Amino acid sequence: MINDLLNKIENMNNLVELHLHLDGALSVDNCRKLAELQNINIPSDDNELLSIISVSKNCHDLNEFLTKFEFPLSLLQTTESIKLSIKNLQEELIKQGLIYAEIRFSPQLHTKKGLTQEEVVQAAIEGLNLSKLKCNLILCCMRGKNNNKENIDTIKLASKYINRGVCAVDLAGAEGLYSTSEYENLFKLANELNVPFTIHAGEADGANSVYDAIRFGAKRIGHGVRSSEDSKVLDLIKEKEVTLEICPTSNICTSVYEKISDMPIKMFLDNHIKITINTDDPIICNTNLKEELKKIAVVFNLNYDNIINFQLNAVNASFASKKLKEELIDLLKN
Repeated sequence: MINDLLNKIENMNNLVELHLHLDGALSVDNCRKLAELQNINIPSDDNELLSIISVSKNCHDLNEFLTKFEFPLSLLQTTESIKLSIKNLQEELIKQGLIYAEIRFSPQLHTKKGLTQEEVVQAAIEGLNLSKLKCNLILCCMRGKNNNKENIDTIKLASKYINRGVCAVDLAGAEGLYSTSEYENLFKLANELNVPFTIHAGEADGANSVYDAIRFGAKRIGHGVRSSEDSKVLDLIKEKEVTLEICPTSNICTSVYEKISDMPIKMFLDNHIKITINTDDPIICNTNLKEELKKIAVVFNLNYDNIINFQLNAVNASFASKKLKEELIDLLKN
């Protein structure tokens, strides 16, 4: 029975992903193309290169996880590299059975060689147009010190390019060190400019972080698993019809949970909370969307209807246009 379900998942070609970081999704092949483009020397051995960009099999440490972003970001500091990386990622997603994805990145992290945030965004949009896969971009603001101006610039850029390749903004970074409540001004601006947003919350920090994100107006929460710690927050999620972007393997790698069976996925389903399943950082976590779906199907004894519902939730919660959502739902039903 379970083998039949796993085979069905493996053969799916109508998948949707909402939580996917560009700098956590550079495959070995993509890295080689970017390095060649920029005359950057990288290891010739694939396994050695993989060890630089992926966590070890026994990673349960946030520090190891975070160091893995340094190398891919070093390859993403020119307009051509950003454009090519987006295009290559989309081609890889097509092969993995995706029909739609929202790719997120922080423009301010790609300015180390002199690019402006706007040049970064323009290059990414050009990359989108080089592939047939339907995708949108989410621009991430970053938690941290002394970058309020950069975050405000990101929000304004999202407003400028909304519905032109950009679909939303996000807040990423060290949630445990920089509370979600500190960023109310950013999302007040996003609301004023009619820019939709999701917020990383309820991962390194508790349910209070999710509460603040919803209070700001977020209709989606990146991760959000620790909302399970507060019944009032769970009630608020249902009341506001918020969707959680669950990333199972990532939450193990960053030590939110020791094992997938510890995650509150079944509790969310039993309480009719809308969830989607995502990879977060597929190359860093050594995974892909089908593998994530298979893992939770086995651990939580799910059926094919559950898997399809995750895809429907993703379409409905996406920041895609109404017309595109209708097209995606038709593909899911066929």
